Amino acid sequence: MKRLALFVSGVGIAGLGACSAAMAQSTEITVATVNNPDMVTMQSMMSAFNDAHPDIKVNWVTLPENELRQKVTTDIASGAGQYDVVTVSNYETPIWAQNDWLTPMENLPDSYDADDLLKPVKDGLSVDGKLYALPFYAESSVTYYRKDLFEKAGIEMPDKPTWSQIKDFASKIQSKSDGVYGICLRGLPGWGQNMALFGTMVNSFGGRWFDMDWKPQLTSDEWKNAANEYVDLLNNYGPPGVTSNGFTESETLFANGQCGMWVDSTVAASYVSDPETSQIADKVGFAQAPHEKTEKGSNWLFTWALAVPQSSKNQEAAKTFVDWATSKDYIQAVADDKGWLAVPPGTRQSTYDSDDYVKAAPFAPLVETAIKSASPTDPSAQEVPYTGVQFVTIPQFQAIGTRVGQLMAAMLSGDTSVDEALQQGQTFTDRIMQQTGKPQ
Repeated sequence: MKRLALFVSGVGIAGLGACSAAMAQSTEITVATVNNPDMVTMQSMMSAFNDAHPDIKVNWVTLPENELRQKVTTDIASGAGQYDVVTVSNYETPIWAQNDWLTPMENLPDSYDADDLLKPVKDGLSVDGKLYALPFYAESSVTYYRKDLFEKAGIEMPDKPTWSQIKDFASKIQSKSDGVYGICLRGLPGWGQNMALFGTMVNSFGGRWFDMDWKPQLTSDEWKNAANEYVDLLNNYGPPGVTSNGFTESETLFANGQCGMWVDSTVAASYVSDPETSQIADKVGFAQAPHEKTEKGSNWLFTWALAVPQSSKNQEAAKTFVDWATSKDYIQAVADDKGWLAVPPGTRQSTYDSDDYVKAAPFAPLVETAIKSASPTDPSAQEVPYTGVQFVTIPQFQAIGTRVGQLMAAMLSGDTSVDEALQQGQTFTDRIMQQTGKPQ
């Protein structure tokens, strides 16, 4: 039996399409995943996949997101060929494509309708106009808040709040005696965890990762102001143990009514709005992600997509699976089976043009605006030599973002001061860039 290993992080997939001759032989698929809502939905859709592909057996492996990233990156970089389909983001895709590690997603069927993909999402997965991965879901960031707590406090959330306003609101709605904290934010270290949120804070305070000569800027006033605000917010108005809280933990806290506000991924909108998963579903309000000095780079852009490694020995079968799993047909199948709130968001214009979707998900226009307004090529009020909003699209960033994320957590726990942490981050980043040279 051939083994087709499929790695997925952050989202779920399923496949229905026609079984090709290449898949006629019995094939076992291993899916490694994190326990995000879209993946849970995908797993529940497997009966439809099994009906269409009775000769494919699907096994599941669940890993923490950071560990999953490491395993996939190691396999791709070594060319081991253990996986035929990998889940990648708009960070890895252009880097890996330029290294010839990914197979171009060419000759898509007409029914796939690649022109329907939202432009910022499609561009982030392309190199020289050629797609190297197909998006499963995409997200920006948004401010969630408890309308009932705001009404009780006599305050109103603006459409585009500032971080200063967010802190003021947190002080007015916090009620520890009732088990309600002013705000939840990611504190778990990781370039895709706390640094996703903090990177946008730096942008909104007018900061940047590098100047035009690739000199790190972590000791700048903009970084210090953003870091002080981050630490102040979470130490005074956040829940305890925040350095253990990533996306999933924060989502649970907010949905359980334990946080008055939460700034995080737009993908959680359906989860916190669904009474089956959220205790405060009828009380949730939405606003754009906070800014401070500038709106540039204040809301991130992130895409989880499916790609086929060049090292795959099952490329045609893998491509067939990826085509369907990211298609309009899959979105419609989920809508028919689970309702429109359950569809993977952020990838297709047709989803946001659907009256049924907008009716079920009144937050949809806000999410569409957030995704379309994110500009990876113009993420800072200052000129930058890189692309990326909450990350920098260079190979060195995984190590840099991981280390700086650890220093952010050390600041929150009081193990180091803001100035000390940022100086350490500056030194580490500068050393990495000197060792590897300026990106080309």
